[in-house]
Amino acid sequence: MERSESRKPAVAGQFYSASSQRLKKEIELLLGDKKPEKKEAIAAMMPHAGYMYSGEVAAATASSINIKNRIILIGPNHTGYGVPFGIMTEGAWQMPFGEIDIDTELAQNILGKSQLLEEDAIAHTYEHSLEVQLPFLSYFKQDFKIVPIVVSVGELRIYKEIGQEIADAIKHLGIQKDTLIIASSDMTHYEPQDSAERKDKEAIGAILELDEDKLMDKVESLNISMCGYAPAIIMLTAAKALGAKKAELVKYQTSGDVTGDYTSVVGYAGVVVY
Repeated sequence: MERSESRKPAVAGQFYSASSQRLKKEIELLLGDKKPEKKEAIAAMMPHAGYMYSGEVAAATASSINIKNRIILIGPNHTGYGVPFGIMTEGAWQMPFGEIDIDTELAQNILGKSQLLEEDAIAHTYEHSLEVQLPFLSYFKQDFKIVPIVVSVGELRIYKEIGQEIADAIKHLGIQKDTLIIASSDMTHYEPQDSAERKDKEAIGAILELDEDKLMDKVESLNISMCGYAPAIIMLTAAKALGAKKAELVKYQTSGDVTGDYTSVVGYAGVVVY
């Protein structure tokens, strides 16, 4: 396709290095010397802040799973642009490591089965929550296709419906072993370390139990400012429909662990579902 039709990076040079060489070194520093055993994951949750803050958690999570040929990325819509539930089904995303094509076959299949998702590039134009995952995935696998989905606030039943539609599309195409679902979310925002850790432990516990109802309940009852709880619920619903039985926490930390300022932190968690 023509490069002019590709989605250009929104936060390269801000959240992560715009230069491919510097970006490679940045990721290598975040990975350190760890060589974790890789899981055949169905899904995962990764954070999406600037690499200085959440990069260690994202790197640890990406390095612990085998990256598949098809990746469904689900993130929150921070910008307010576009439709409430927006999917891109055509084109490519320009990134420092090269263009990443959209998986048109899978995306159109999901869209065709969904009563809620709408084709919309505008919702993705300035949104960072999916973009920041791509360098980590590209570092471990050079060639894969993506289905980008961003979601806004809705009811629990809506998130579960979208999750089921995603699973149905994957099953219809018979690509369960070839597809990875990634939910993009940061955890508690701008609270003292103790409060953030306490709340995040409750939300992470619900995710590890693969209990999307409990996650929604914890977010609402404890007023947890987890920006990607909706993507996490969609991911959990889809993953369970595809046979997921377990989840494990790869890493948790807060911005305070990086900056040393624990008075107002943001939490970051990496989870693998398999």
